[in-house]
Amino acid sequence: MDNLFELLHYTFFQHALWGSLFASIACGIIGTYIVTRRLVFISGGITHASFGGIGIGLYTGISPLLSAAIFSILSAFGVEWLSKRSDMREDSAIAVFWTFGMAVGIIFSFLAPGFTPELSSFLFGNILTVTTMDIVMLALLSVLLILFFGLFLKPIVSIAFDREFAQSQRMPVTFFEYALMMFIALTIVACLRMVGIVLAISLLTLPQMTANLFTYSFKKIIFLSIGIGYLSCLGGLFLSYQLQVPSGASIIFISILIYVFAKAGRMFFSKQAN
Repeated sequence: MDNLFELLHYTFFQHALWGSLFASIACGIIGTYIVTRRLVFISGGITHASFGGIGIGLYTGISPLLSAAIFSILSAFGVEWLSKRSDMREDSAIAVFWTFGMAVGIIFSFLAPGFTPELSSFLFGNILTVTTMDIVMLALLSVLLILFFGLFLKPIVSIAFDREFAQSQRMPVTFFEYALMMFIALTIVACLRMVGIVLAISLLTLPQMTANLFTYSFKKIIFLSIGIGYLSCLGGLFLSYQLQVPSGASIIFISILIYVFAKAGRMFFSKQAN
């Protein structure tokens, strides 16, 4: 325990705590829309498509996160556009960008000059490598999401639960869908250094699934998801430190444990009530 308190004095650990907080806020907000709208598969496609941007960034020498953000947003818009076409099924559109992004990423990462040690951290994540710039990016994204959802919560909820009803009410559904897809892409990229491409989608869905066990309110799911997400990050961070295992996998492991215990607890108390 003393060693854990000593960690709080290290800058890298303080960065990890702040990064976890802002990532939990961003994922808690946009993840609630993803789960409610059933966009988990689409988000998985965007997550893997971001690898194409990382490969291009490593090859060209520009920031991999910047190129991943641009590539992810374009992929998100592409999926949204193709899925609305009558001659293309949604799952096919996702598969196109999923595989294209991974292929581009693999090709350019192999063509990149020299050794690319960052590649592993982007694939599997390492919360202890979070930089001040990453924290600023996550904080800015969290503020933007809070403002956007605070101002437009009613149309967002309407679109999430019933797109056709929202259209009948003359809401700018297309604008909100593209804006929210952009936020999904940015949130995924902002969390890559923490949990990596392989596990990023879990942070956007597991806390929301756990929160949904206790409430069906969109607002309450957001707040509960933020709390559960942060608890998962803290638990994963300490587990990673104790066992010397990758932090990204530890965070998701704790998230799954919380969901399993919450599910079991709900089933137990439901039987007791009956």
